[in-house]
Amino acid sequence: MRNVIVLSLLLLNIHHVISAPKDVTASLKAKWSMTPFLLETSEFIGEDGNEKFWQFVDTVKELTVYKQGESVRSYYNLIVKKAGQFLTDLQVNLLKFALALRSYSPAVHASQQIASDEPPPEACPAFVSVHGQHSCSTKDIKKLLKAAAGRPKPYLYKNDHTYPGVNKTDVPVVILYAEIGTKKFTSFHKVLSEKAKEGTLLYVLRHFVVDPKPRKMLLSGYGVELAIKSTEYKAVDDTKVKDSKTAMKAEDDNIDEVQGFLFGPLKKSHPELQEQLSELRKHLLESTNDMVPLKVWEMQDLSFQAATRIMSVPKFDALKLMRDLSQNFPSKARSLTRVAVKQEMRKEIEENQKRLSETIGVHPGDGELFINGLHIDLDIHNPFSILDILRGEARVLEGLHNLGIKGEHQGKLLRLPVNAVDDSYALDIKHPAIMWINDIENDPVYRNWPAGVQELLRATFPGVIRQIRRNFFNLVLFLDPVREESVELVKLADLFYKHKIPLRIGFVFVVNTKDEIDGFSDAGVGFYRLLNYIADEYDLSQALMSMLSLYGQVDVGGTLSVDTISAYLKRKFPKANAERILGAESEYDDKRKDGAAFYKKSGLGALPLALFNGVPLNPDEMDPDELETIILQHIMDTTTSFQRAVFMGQLTDSSDVVDYLMEQANVVPRMNPLILSTDRQYLDFTATPVVDDWEDTTMFSYLDYRDKTAVVAKRMKYFTNSDEDGMSAVTMWIAGDFEKVSGRKLLLNALKHLKSSRGVRVGVIDNPSGKPSGVNTVLYRAIWASLLTQKYKAAAEFAHKLLKEESIQLLQQGTKMKDLLIQGMAEDAFEKKFNTLEVDLIRSQQLFCRDVLKLSPGQRAVISNGRILGPFEEQEEFTVEDFHLLEKITLSGSAEKVKAKVKQMGMKPKHASDLVMKVDALLTAAPKGEVRRDVDFLRDSHSVLRLSPRENEVFYDVVAIVDPLTRQAQKMSPLLIVLGQVVNVRLQVFMNCRAKLSEMPLKSFYRFVLESDVNFMANDTVSPGPVARFLELPESPLLTLNMITPESWMVQAVRSPHDLDNIHLQEVSGVVTAEYELEHLLLEGHCFDLSSGQPPRGLQFTLGMSRDALMYDTIVMANLGYFQLKANPGAWILRLRKGRSEDIYQILTHDGTDSPADAGDVIVLLNSFHSKIIKVRVQKKAEMINEDLLSEASESKGIWDSIARRSYSSPRSRLHYYAVRSSLAKNMCFCRYVVWSTFEKSISGGGSKKDEGEKKKEDVLNIFSVASGHLYERFLRIMMLSVLRHTKTPVKFWFLKNYLSPSFKETISHMAESYGFQYELVQYKWPRWLHQQTEKQRIIWGYKILFLDVLFPLAVDKIIFVDADQIVRADLTELRDLDLEGAPYGYTPFCDSRREMEGYRFWKTGYWASHLGHRKYHISALYVVDLKKFRKIAAGDRLRGQYQALSQDPNSLSNLDQDLPNNMIHQVVIKSLPQEWLWCETWCDDSSKVTAKTIDLCNNPKTKEPKLTAAARIVPEWVEYDNEIKQLLRQVQEQEDTAPQKQTPSPSQHKKVDDQRDEL
Repeated sequence: MRNVIVLSLLLLNIHHVISAPKDVTASLKAKWSMTPFLLETSEFIGEDGNEKFWQFVDTVKELTVYKQGESVRSYYNLIVKKAGQFLTDLQVNLLKFALALRSYSPAVHASQQIASDEPPPEACPAFVSVHGQHSCSTKDIKKLLKAAAGRPKPYLYKNDHTYPGVNKTDVPVVILYAEIGTKKFTSFHKVLSEKAKEGTLLYVLRHFVVDPKPRKMLLSGYGVELAIKSTEYKAVDDTKVKDSKTAMKAEDDNIDEVQGFLFGPLKKSHPELQEQLSELRKHLLESTNDMVPLKVWEMQDLSFQAATRIMSVPKFDALKLMRDLSQNFPSKARSLTRVAVKQEMRKEIEENQKRLSETIGVHPGDGELFINGLHIDLDIHNPFSILDILRGEARVLEGLHNLGIKGEHQGKLLRLPVNAVDDSYALDIKHPAIMWINDIENDPVYRNWPAGVQELLRATFPGVIRQIRRNFFNLVLFLDPVREESVELVKLADLFYKHKIPLRIGFVFVVNTKDEIDGFSDAGVGFYRLLNYIADEYDLSQALMSMLSLYGQVDVGGTLSVDTISAYLKRKFPKANAERILGAESEYDDKRKDGAAFYKKSGLGALPLALFNGVPLNPDEMDPDELETIILQHIMDTTTSFQRAVFMGQLTDSSDVVDYLMEQANVVPRMNPLILSTDRQYLDFTATPVVDDWEDTTMFSYLDYRDKTAVVAKRMKYFTNSDEDGMSAVTMWIAGDFEKVSGRKLLLNALKHLKSSRGVRVGVIDNPSGKPSGVNTVLYRAIWASLLTQKYKAAAEFAHKLLKEESIQLLQQGTKMKDLLIQGMAEDAFEKKFNTLEVDLIRSQQLFCRDVLKLSPGQRAVISNGRILGPFEEQEEFTVEDFHLLEKITLSGSAEKVKAKVKQMGMKPKHASDLVMKVDALLTAAPKGEVRRDVDFLRDSHSVLRLSPRENEVFYDVVAIVDPLTRQAQKMSPLLIVLGQVVNVRLQVFMNCRAKLSEMPLKSFYRFVLESDVNFMANDTVSPGPVARFLELPESPLLTLNMITPESWMVQAVRSPHDLDNIHLQEVSGVVTAEYELEHLLLEGHCFDLSSGQPPRGLQFTLGMSRDALMYDTIVMANLGYFQLKANPGAWILRLRKGRSEDIYQILTHDGTDSPADAGDVIVLLNSFHSKIIKVRVQKKAEMINEDLLSEASESKGIWDSIARRSYSSPRSRLHYYAVRSSLAKNMCFCRYVVWSTFEKSISGGGSKKDEGEKKKEDVLNIFSVASGHLYERFLRIMMLSVLRHTKTPVKFWFLKNYLSPSFKETISHMAESYGFQYELVQYKWPRWLHQQTEKQRIIWGYKILFLDVLFPLAVDKIIFVDADQIVRADLTELRDLDLEGAPYGYTPFCDSRREMEGYRFWKTGYWASHLGHRKYHISALYVVDLKKFRKIAAGDRLRGQYQALSQDPNSLSNLDQDLPNNMIHQVVIKSLPQEWLWCETWCDDSSKVTAKTIDLCNNPKTKEPKLTAAARIVPEWVEYDNEIKQLLRQVQEQEDTAPQKQTPSPSQHKKVDDQRDEL
């Protein structure tokens, strides 16, 4: 065999001269300088808690001294080793992954930017800022502190690192800007940390590198695509570029197979034949002619054939093969057609697909990823967010692992549905004390309403409240009849009742409960008895009428009196016996105490109170003027959840609605804010300490908080009331000083609760007020001794007796403890233990209370399954009802479900109960994500790739469902490979193949740039960084390069001599390199006007820093108030733009920002690669209430104002108005589309930043155009020149920056200078909510039409779009000034005069003929837009809405930029421009060319003539323009070539080595 290979290689060598490989590489750099790994590591550790951060900082105080002596690799390893002291092995792997991703670089750079904003003093390696004053020396700190009090405190961010000293608010704040690990940092840190410990200052650290190295970082976490372009029309530039000769190192690929040869193994076994083998491989690749298109019948089974190949190789190579097949599919397709597919595999895949479709809604061809059951949507998630998920999961997985839970049990516990903490708990309203005055279901007044719950799903006009005969909405009012607030609330209840709002209304009257009080001495009691009398004798509606007329007699500001009630009774019911009704022996006093008892037991706050479906309203919502609208809003909001319940079948016609409501998880028997609060602290039980002894207090004091917790949990003894199975699902610890009444009462209540509740156990922790001694721990020692020596029941009864106050008095009078023992106790054992018990364990408990529970000596707390409630105030009571509530909340969280799973493990009850407590604490403390799915396959022998995890280690359960020939596979396969390198995974990959393919499933080559660790070169320096490499590509196809980056990234090409839009490797020698830069991270937001609830269309925001307030700006969109701003890591200030925006509006509140919600300056901190979305609410200034941003003269403002202008004299119409308005606002929020844009000002020609309000409107001709690729940029320059030749008006060109080549951006300023025009580059990201186009050409078409309303500043009234391949022969000012007759834009119709093209005029038949009717089909090569009109009629919004609907169908909008406005011609009118404005040879006859004002180089579907040939033939002046531009570009190039020679020579090699050391 060897001889055969060698022979073939020798033969090959005769014919082939080894040629340079033709490769493509793409890289992406950050805009900011490289950040040191040490600082990024500190940020990683800081996410685990502030204390860990400072411990790490102390450990690496002077680590940078090693930088000089060590190699870069050794220094990196040293950093990781130091971090390893604070991290587990799994977390160390995640740290390496984070450093490879540079995930924390934005956080470090944000600090650097904040420092530069201070600004730093000259030549200062580190400095402090004390309330705005700076110093480079530790000696000045004292002096600066003295004067600090008079100056305002600096602003601190949520992510600031504050030294954990004594937390005082009245001390000066000292911010240290320094680089951790340097000597200068250490000297500052020593002084500041000591002072912070003393409590004399607040010490904050921010990263600051005094001399950041200019070298930029290469980023990863993005995809690069080389898509194959259609070559139907030749559109490639013939200008030659200089080639790069750098050859790339081949990728290490073991499974590279070509025509049966496995080149990976061959290269390993014959290293001496590397070059020849590469040449043979290349020869085979080219000779197979893999790029010849496949026949349709050959494509049908490609997906199954790929899966067969993947499943046939050894397991560990399968993912690499999937990556190779999906990422290089165009050149692998032909070889796949020869693979035979087994019938078993086909059948198994179909069975699994049927199951997946039924269980999780996944269909053939879909790609889904699940990590531990969490769904990872790869359209939304990127490696940075996946790293966050891995970190979050690590805490839970390691916790379960440490608790001894392995294998299958881990997955079962993880997937338990932990109820998220509810912030709207409801009180159970099925209580006899509530007096209901109506019943929607049974009262005759509602009998004509429909009763079926399906009525909820019937469509209605937005805002209409459906009248259904069901008690969907229940309002309970808790009132004291005598208080004046009650009057208005009763009137409001009557208003709802009279207007037949479907609201069931109930009252709870809280009146005096003393028996001796009667209706003649207390107005409240009298009122209650009178009401009962009327309700009994007449009915409840009559009782409500009487309440109203009673209150009607009370003067404004007055209260109800006994006299008023007596007089009313006499007048209205003259025959009634007042004494029998109101007097001491009243027959109508039934249930008077119930209201007060219900109110007291409920734990609700001060009266008056309202419950809506059991949920208490906030005190500030109880204002009667506001309450009406608030309740209507609640009805609207609740309707949607009922609709969902009906739709899902949870609520049917046979259901009792109130029962359904009261069975929800958020319903509780009592309200206690402490128990129901959403801010919850949990103990961490997951440690396994070396010692487990608490008798040795000294040893115990050295343990960290996790170890202390684990020791206490292990040594704790319990009072129990077990379930039948002997287990307890709820474990409560009671901490307190039991020598105090408050401590005894707390424990007594816990024991009372224990008695009545199965499945609970109670442990006791002593926290004496003083230093523990024999005297102040008597009761606790007695309780502890009984727990150690007695049976559970006897111990509990003894504790019960001991804690009563009479027992305490007996002890104080000298009674011995043994005399208080109860019958059945083992007295001798107890006495022996009680007398010999040391107080050391109590000292340890006191330490635990201090260090872990954060209690002062003597303070009380309750811990329920690890959740800490406390410390309690001295007078605060925690009643038996509170213990009931706490148990209910603990069980409903996850305790009950955890218990069921733990029970299956078959452990002893005591261990099982411990485990339930520990697991429950771990799971409920973990942040709540989405529901975890169980993904399993019916059969997995042929279609599921399985990789087992390493034994006895924490592992992640990863399930991938993917068709190997899809865009998802291109991204998922490298992601899964890296995931397997970073963490221990149990992997299942299901081949979700599509059958009967009719076209090529993939038309691109793809690379996903991602590494699991930082890579080093052979000489131990850091490798240049991650790069996308496309090696040995076929040379025949024409390729276009696309960057596929995370949503919030804006990238641009910054260096490449080649045309990245048209890469043709046949014409290139060497390597095509493309260098991109992450130019901006996006800040996105929503803005609403608080008064109207609608977005303030046309409002402008600016974003800047304290030293440069206007760096970027944007316009708020019509829908959802969406805006988007470009930024970079750092602290930014968002303001309203000066001019009309600032004159008319003011910012009121904001969410998601880093400044307080009501602060005037909106400060936003960008410190990660994730998206940042904020909400801003604005309001018009009082004197500007009638002003409109989009027009100087106020005009009608649409539907809102048409509603608002109606008369609201009657309460009924006011109720209806609010209902309509609130619902509209809600529907708009969720249904309408949003867009944003930002502008980048370019230097040349005076693109000044003055506000449009201040600037006089100059007479400027605004021209907009888009281009991509060198050929179209060449056309674009010629188009610009032709425009300039024919107008005397100053011209400003607007270009879409996203797709311009680096060479165009470099030369445009020279052209502007030569020809005297202005230009501006506008740039924005395609919105994530708008249907994404994948083909670059279609994306560019979308940019032409979809975002005109937000792309240009408000100052631009009209803009003309001119295609790049157009020649202008007239003055475009004439087109700008043309009357559009009220239309928002004008287009030229297609010519009809060239008869021979009749067969190609698609708009004359089929859909277009019927849709357009008598109207014409217009061409999108030239159009004029009246932006004022366009914005006023929300044309952009309508176009996007229609696009969203149509673009889901891949066969619609084939010419997107042209089809969309023509399709919308009935909704957004087009003004047809005179035919001479656009002449194009394809459609117009030769005679009309003479009058043509512009000539467009349309493609000719008949002749397919190349663009360049057509241009020179059709337009004589085109060649002159072309030569003129070429001459200019040659001059520019010559200037640039001579410039470098004048510069200083490059630094020495020695300097370069230094730079490499400082990379870290």
